[in-house]
Amino acid sequence: MKTAVVGHLEVVEFARVEHVPRPGEIIHVRESWREPAGGGAVAAVRISELTDEAIFFTAFGDDELGHRAEAKLREADMRIECVYRDEPQRRGFTFLDDDGERTISVIGRKLAPHGDDPLPWNELDDTGGVYFTGGDPAALRQARRARVLVASARELATLKEAAVELDVLIQSGSDAGERYEPGDLDPPPRMVVTTEGRGGGQFVAGDHEGRWEAAPLPGPPVDAYGAGDSFAAALALALGDGRTTDDALAFAARCAAYALTVRGAFDGRFRLS
Repeated sequence: MKTAVVGHLEVVEFARVEHVPRPGEIIHVRESWREPAGGGAVAAVRISELTDEAIFFTAFGDDELGHRAEAKLREADMRIECVYRDEPQRRGFTFLDDDGERTISVIGRKLAPHGDDPLPWNELDDTGGVYFTGGDPAALRQARRARVLVASARELATLKEAAVELDVLIQSGSDAGERYEPGDLDPPPRMVVTTEGRGGGQFVAGDHEGRWEAAPLPGPPVDAYGAGDSFAAALALALGDGRTTDDALAFAARCAAYALTVRGAFDGRFRLS
């Protein structure tokens, strides 16, 4: 069954450093590269690695960088359904330090699909899972056509305005920018998933509560970029395929563990020169 991502991307410059520079400090970058990344792109590529029916609904800036980013992402085994906005492609800069942490700055307005964009929204009628990382409220209502709708608490303002029932809301247990409180959404999400990094996480679905454990890493840890969105994408895929909650969370944890062993978003596979 198809799995889709409705959301955004940035073209990100990655810089491998010993540590994030302190105010006034000059440090040397050991390695750098640039590739299309951001939450929506990460999720879409991860899903394309797990299924041959991945669709990415998104928007690019109508400049050279935006067109190059689309062409590069099309090298992944997925469909891209997109529009172009008459503004620059959003960019980002990410430090990757020796502790495996990522520190991100973004440049420009977040570009994402709108519900009235000329995109094949009707295909979501027979889609299993959708992960929503960005868009206007109308785009979120279009995403609700899928069997399972998963969204990030990063988009809480849009989720409030759209007023649709989410199957899963994912929040971070450590990031205040990804936090949900009961009563924030009407209707409330059917399940709230709280990620806790190396501690695994917990979920609440009505009267049912539970936990999952972080999965063992399949290789040496590299950095944390994209781990959260990889988790969410895999959860949307698994629940959309009809897996149980426990099985889906365990599957998502394995995908997040894999992302922790990859350099940057995609290990430089979609480099932009």
